[in-house]
Amino acid sequence: MIIELICIVCPIGCRMEVDTERDYRVKGNQCERGPIYAREELTAPKRVVTSTIRIIGGIHKRIPVKTNGAIPKELIFKCMEEINKLEVKSPVKMGDVVLEDVLGTGVDIVVTRDM
Repeated sequence: MIIELICIVCPIGCRMEVDTERDYRVKGNQCERGPIYAREELTAPKRVVTSTIRIIGGIHKRIPVKTNGAIPKELIFKCMEEINKLEVKSPVKMGDVVLEDVLGTGVDIVVTRDM
């Protein structure tokens, strides 16, 4: 089966064709990162999760956070459940870890702005 994908790894946005019956052979990529992206997207898709959490004593009531790496797509909703439990006290700095190793993925939840 041939699956068409648009690569999002770089700004070129190559239109790639992936043959799932031939060991995920990729055509149409203009760089070496395209086939890696295509195979991962079709076999084990991952995403970076962004959200906000409550902050006490900040200039706003919420502060933005994100995963510092991609997590398996099937864990996104469970990750959001964990994020929704979080609350921090000001001051915090961009990059501060507010939850280590979320769901055993090896990925942390970090603050993305100072407050």
